[in-house]
Amino acid sequence: MDWLEEELRRIRNLNLFRKRKLREGLRDFCSNDYLALRDHPEVKEETIKVVKDYGLGSGASALVSGYTIHHKSLEEKLASFKEVPSCLLFGSGYLANIGTIPALASEGDLILSDQLNHASIIDACRLSKAKIFVFPHLDYHHAWELLKENRKYYRRCLIVSDSVFSMDGDVAHLPTLLKLAQEYDCLLFLDEAHATGILGQRGKGIFEEFNLRWQENVILMGTLSKAIGSYGAFVCGSKRLIDYLVNKARSFIFSTSLPPAVCAGAKKALEIIEREPWRVKKIKDVAENIYKELSKIGLFVKFYHTPILPIMLYSEEKALRLSEALFERGIFLQAIRYPTVPKGEARLRLTASVRYTEEDLEYLYTALKESFNIIKEREEGSKQSTF
Repeated sequence: MDWLEEELRRIRNLNLFRKRKLREGLRDFCSNDYLALRDHPEVKEETIKVVKDYGLGSGASALVSGYTIHHKSLEEKLASFKEVPSCLLFGSGYLANIGTIPALASEGDLILSDQLNHASIIDACRLSKAKIFVFPHLDYHHAWELLKENRKYYRRCLIVSDSVFSMDGDVAHLPTLLKLAQEYDCLLFLDEAHATGILGQRGKGIFEEFNLRWQENVILMGTLSKAIGSYGAFVCGSKRLIDYLVNKARSFIFSTSLPPAVCAGAKKALEIIEREPWRVKKIKDVAENIYKELSKIGLFVKFYHTPILPIMLYSEEKALRLSEALFERGIFLQAIRYPTVPKGEARLRLTASVRYTEEDLEYLYTALKESFNIIKEREEGSKQSTF
């Protein structure tokens, strides 16, 4: 087993070593709990009530005995929220992607995938055994050229894209994707993990953002673990698509279903999003204000009017140093490095949340400014010592 230690040493030397850190006692600025619903009093109360009635787990897969009124009710709520006919729950976003994509495309089929799609999409495409073309990020002209040249040679075609890209926070252009899918007879698979609860005036996702209506050739996948503040995932689409996935998606068929209490908590969170649209507006305002304040400090932050605000450091070592300096000040803000992002694109992935107070944000800005300046001074001193 010496090779394990050698590989770990190599990872450390590249500043790519990862380890888990307890978040207790820290100010968390990198959570995906954008709308502050994971510990909302009503969500907790509903979850506890169902735990008392149903216990901790579901007991089996949905096709055995793990399908309850709470699963059915959440699926119906999600379908209504997304304004589509039907919905199917999965254990996680990863399970939803690796179950759905290989069920829709296989040998003899074609997949077009955006270069910056989530890792679970990349793995799902590989598992499908379909022919995969990866087009440069948001380069739809390149995707069009690939379809024009290759579509005729394949039985089915699936275009796959995140709606909101998880590391940069930018947004796919839905009208163009719909046009491509229509022109070349493709299914369009959209990962709405970071779009649900965020895009559109009511947080319904990318279709609301672009003021468009869902079409039958579109599959909407999403997670319950971001703005909804729960755990698990879902796939929404036509009734026959959901019937098909119930019979073909292996990660659904062979996984224990979500705990009923988790479903109940997620449904309550959706009800709160619908009842309190101010949360969707506020998260946009919070994100924009954070962007403005960080720009004043002199940090380069990518911003596309979503809650994801990557502070670009580029150097893996610098990202680690800044993250650790903030950790010592009681701030939880993780360094994101290769392979999550390309080499030389290291960053701190700051996220906005409606739970932040003015005091929280002022503390963050002060700590970031002081820590960043210390690192810059050390770098300059190191350069001078080499001459």
